[in-house]
Formats: sequence, C-alpha cells, structure tokens
Amino acid sequence: MSENAEITGVISPEDAARAEKFKEEANEYFKNQDYNKAIELYSKAIELNPTVAVYYGNRSFAYLKTECFGYALTDASKAIELDKNYIKGYYRRAAAHMSIGKFKLALKDYKTVTKASPNDKDAMNKYTECSKILKKLAFEKAISVEESKKNIADTIDLEAMAIEDEYAGPKLEDGRVTLKFMQDLLEWYKMQNKLHRKYAYKILLDVKTLFMAQPSLVDITIPEDGKFTICGDIHGQFYDLLNIFKLNGLPSETNPYLFNGDFVDRGSFSVECILTLFGFKLLCPNHFFMSRGNHESATMNQIYGFDGEVKSKYSTQMAQLFTEVYNWLPLAHCLNNRVLVMHGGLFSRDDVTLKEIREIDRNRQPPDEGLMCELLWSDPQPQLGRAASKRGVGVQFGPDVTENFLTINNLDYIVRSHEVKKDGYEVGHDGKCITVFSAPNYCDTMGNQGAFITLNGKDMKPYFTSYDAVPHPNILPMTYSNYLLKYV
Repeated sequence: MSENAEITGVISPEDAARAEKFKEEANEYFKNQDYNKAIELYSKAIELNPTVAVYYGNRSFAYLKTECFGYALTDASKAIELDKNYIKGYYRRAAAHMSIGKFKLALKDYKTVTKASPNDKDAMNKYTECSKILKKLAFEKAISVEESKKNIADTIDLEAMAIEDEYAGPKLEDGRVTLKFMQDLLEWYKMQNKLHRKYAYKILLDVKTLFMAQPSLVDITIPEDGKFTICGDIHGQFYDLLNIFKLNGLPSETNPYLFNGDFVDRGSFSVECILTLFGFKLLCPNHFFMSRGNHESATMNQIYGFDGEVKSKYSTQMAQLFTEVYNWLPLAHCLNNRVLVMHGGLFSRDDVTLKEIREIDRNRQPPDEGLMCELLWSDPQPQLGRAASKRGVGVQFGPDVTENFLTINNLDYIVRSHEVKKDGYEVGHDGKCITVFSAPNYCDTMGNQGAFITLNGKDMKPYFTSYDAVPHPNILPMTYSNYLLKYV
C-alpha cells in the first residue's frame, strides 16, 4: 500500500489496479503449477489492496498446494472476515482443516457452503463425506475403547492362509526374508504384481515384533570407514525408490540406510514401498532403520490414500495392522552421538534432552502437541526464535533454537525431511539443520529433484546426491486419496 493509503486507509485507484494486475499474473503462475511464485504475487496484491477477499482466497489455495495448511487456514479466515458471502473462503478453510485431520471444523464450513448454495452438488457430497468420516471415527473410538487390549496382530491366522498353486511371485524361505526374496520382490513389484497376502501379513507381524523391541530414540554406530545413507520422504513413489537402490546399492550390512519417515500416502505405489522397506528391515535389522513420519498415522492415511490403497490391494484388516505397526516405529535416530535425525524438527521448548526423547511413549496415534507431535511435524525457519507452524501443527524454529538444542545435547547438526526442496535437499541454520527429501517430481507436479545423504563414521560430513524422477506406470498420485482432498 502506498504511504498516502496507509495514512488515510483509502486504497487509491492506481494501487487497486496494480493489485488486480498482480492477482492476474499470480493466477497464471498458479495454472502453471508454480505455486510459490503465485504466493509471492498474491502477497504483492494484498500489500497494495488488503481489502479484497479473493486475493486471500486465492493465496489460501496456493498455500494448500504447497502443504502450508496453517497459512491456508489464516488466509481463508481473513477472506471470510472481509466478505461473509465469499463461499470459496469456506471451501478453502474446510480443505485446510481436512488436510490436518480437523474433521469437525471442516464439517462446520462445508455446512455453511451447503446452506448458502443448496444446489451445489460438490459441496453437498463433501458435506456428506465429511459427516461419514466423523461418524466412522466416533464408531472406531467407541470400539477401540471396548477392545483396547485386543491387538489386530493377535487375530491374524497365517496357517489358515493357503498359497494358491498359480501364485508365481516371491516366497519367503522357511518364513524368513532373504536377499533372494528381496531381489525377487523388487522385480515382481516392478512388473506391477502383488505379493501374496500371507507373505505380506508375515512381514508385518515380524516387523512389528522387531520395532516393539526398539526405543523411541535409536542409537546407531557408524564405523570410521563405514558409509551410511539417509533418505527422506518417499511418499509411495516406488519407481523412484528403485532408482535410489540403483544409484546407491541395495541395503546390506555394508551398505546401511535410514529412511526418515513418510514412506506412504500421495503416491499410488505406497503398499509396494512400505513392504519393500519393511522387508529390508527384516533382512538387515541392525543396518536398516526407519523413522516415523507424520504420514505414518491413521488420520493421514485415511485422507491421503494409503488406507484406500491397502483396502484396494488387500483388506481392511491389513490396513488396521499397518496402523498398529506404525505406532511402534522409532521417532528419531542418533548417529555416533553426533547427529540427530527425525522426520519433522525441533521443539516449542528450549530444554529438551535426548533422554527425554528416548523416554517418549510412542505406541499411539500422534498427538496434536508435545514432543512426539513436534518431532513429526515441525519445520525450520530462517528467522530467529519460533513461530506458529505454517502447517497448523507443530512449530517453526529458527537457527538460535537449533544451536541451543545442539549445545544442550552435545550434537553437531540435525537432519530432517518433511519438506519438498528443489534440489532434494537444503542446508540451513549455518549448516546445522539439513533437510533431505527423496521423492522427485513430488506428486508428478512439483518438478523437484530427490536426494539422499551419504556420510562416513570418520568425519560425519554429509554428501548429497540429487536425482530426477524416473517414469512410472500410468497410475496417478492421489488415486486412492479421499474425495474431500480434491480442492475446488
């Protein structure tokens, strides 16, 4: 806004016209899926003329696309404040609430839309779908209270599952994962075949037992001359996961890996990704590690596709068993007492110790606040201090917060994932906070590279390998996701 406008509170026709031009330019970038540039231009329009609901509504939509659900909520609410009859504002806010699993708040906004536009079929469908989810969750909660001591794992009868004669896929040897089984599995999956349900269940049951024996913070020793690889989000992009193994070798005792959460959702080959990773965990239990991400949760899986994919490829029972296994995934890993790796980031408190992280009771769905939530959801920011999360969950933390945490815990740096980066990685906070993201051309739209980190035990210095997406079969991302995520 010009100085004169700031003094008088009146928007000049020139500023209004310039703002409109910025909006139109932003719309073009949005159409071309350059959401960050669109956000930048919508922000310029808002600066010149902060009285137009559409500018906030459009920026809210762009924030949704970049997974900044907290910012999307704020903008949608501002749009509604400026114009109570701006229906898209309620749509945007409902979508943002949905994206972080706040179904009750989403339902309230969908209800407003259906009242204002009773003939809008899409709005009515979304209202009905959201109501169904809430009823289902209430029912499941009631059931889980009754059956809280009953594990899905205990209800699986492997002996009753026959292997049909015509099944020609990989087979466990004496019920065990072997290198041959894993090599066969990768080839089998590459050809879009399905692992027999008996073997899939066996992998899940065995890996659950393995994870249950691990603490919430796992200590890893890397020998001086030993190589170690850290991968970020995979998000169901199986063919890009295969490419990582092609570039960097299969996991083994001499080629250890840590996959840092968000193995599933969005990408439509999530079942293949997670069973591959769990298979390698069983093959190399002391040289293959997995951290829980914010998408290893029942709510996220229900919205972003994994739940639907498991039910489509296997069964509801298996989807429930996956949830049970995810509850036991470790929350963080400490490498040579020098580097802490977690999916999201640091905390809203200054005095958190590794001992405290180690003692977290993790066998549950991620809470909305506290250490477990922040490990899975937080993001770094360049500014000092802390800020409300752009996602609406967790916290944003500055370089001073990172420095303080490292000093208290006698660490060199942290590695986290959770955010798309153009080159697949980003080094921030004076080299003390590294982001690695391993899903290239995320959701087939973002155009980013993926990356992984390699380091050795001697100097623990990170080296980055970036790579492009590889072709995959014509099954689009989000194929199994909830209808409600198809934003308007």
